[in-house]
Amino acid sequence: MAKTQLNVRVDEGTARAARERAVARGISVNRYIEELVRQDTGEAGRTFVDAAADFMKQYESVFAEEFAETRGTDPVEDRR
Repeated sequence: MAKTQLNVRVDEGTARAARERAVARGISVNRYIEELVRQDTGEAGRTFVDAAADFMKQYESVFAEEFAETRGTDPVEDRR
């Protein structure tokens, strides 16, 4: 795969932390940053969103009832 070079400016503390984490994992800083971006945009994010959507679907009626009581409205009427 072809690589593209990025020039990223960060404060010294961030640069130091990136170097330390990369060394601790036995990889280059470039590889460390690349892995962070892949994790941020990858499967873990999708899994979280899917799980959150499933949770909301399962407990939608509970939330509707709770917040309808707080607002003083009828949750059944609100869904029509």
